[in-house]
Amino acid sequence: MSKLKSMENLFAGRHFEHDVIILYVRWYLRYKLSPRNLVEMMAERGSSLAHTTILRWVKRYTPEFVKRWRRFGTPRGQSWVSP
Repeated sequence: MSKLKSMENLFAGRHFEHDVIILYVRWYLRYKLSPRNLVEMMAERGSSLAHTTILRWVKRYTPEFVKRWRRFGTPRGQSWVSP
């Protein structure tokens, strides 16, 4: 497994702060919201961006987030695994 990137390197050169990017990607993945719905929701909070930006963030950051989240997952028992 590849080494995790630091937060500074992961979000280097991005226009938005890393907290905003993480929030958008997490909501997209967790709640199955469309990018256009997310744009509309965040426009109410004063944030302005295109739905394609969210799709690019999801494509770019999801693999790295999965690596980080798996570290906290609990191992499954073998009783649920079919032979």
